[in-house]
Order: sequence, then structure tokens, then C-alpha cells
Amino acid sequence: MTRETGRRGLDEQAVLLAAGLADLAVSTLGTAWGTVRGLLRRSDAGALAAEAEHDLAARGRLALDRYTAVPPAHLEVLARHALARRAAHDD
Repeated sequence: MTRETGRRGLDEQAVLLAAGLADLAVSTLGTAWGTVRGLLRRSDAGALAAEAEHDLAARGRLALDRYTAVPPAHLEVLARHALARRAAHDD
């Protein structure tokens, strides 16, 4: 196999992969568009959109709570326990 033949084979392979990827993209977009069109035809589209918005907001709230919540400092927790114990003992 010469270099030219090998190069031609690689070019052909690249073209076939690109065509397959393009076909997959068009097929996926067609399916997605059909789904969106079906959802827009529903009589309860407004309620469906409101429910989706509520669900997304709840997911966002959970994600923010999961990644932004800072646990209290260990010494702070111990100090609060000591104060609570002291207050309970003084009563």
C-alpha cells in the first residue's frame, strides 16, 4: 500500500464518519422537533410549562444548596454545645 492509497483511505473514512455524524444529527433534530411540536399542540401547554419551570427552580435550589452550603466550624459547634450544657446545668 502506497502513501497515496493510505491517504485516500483515511480521507474516505473521514468523509464517511462526517456523513454518518451529520445524518445522526439531522435524525435527532427531527425527532426533537416532532416532540416539541407535539408538546406545543397540547391544551395544557401552559400548565406543563409552569410545572417544568417549578421543577427546574427546585433542581436549581437543591444544586445551589448542595454546592454552596458551608458546614459550621467544628469549634463553633463545640462551643454551642458547651453553652447549652452550661445553661442547662445552671437552671
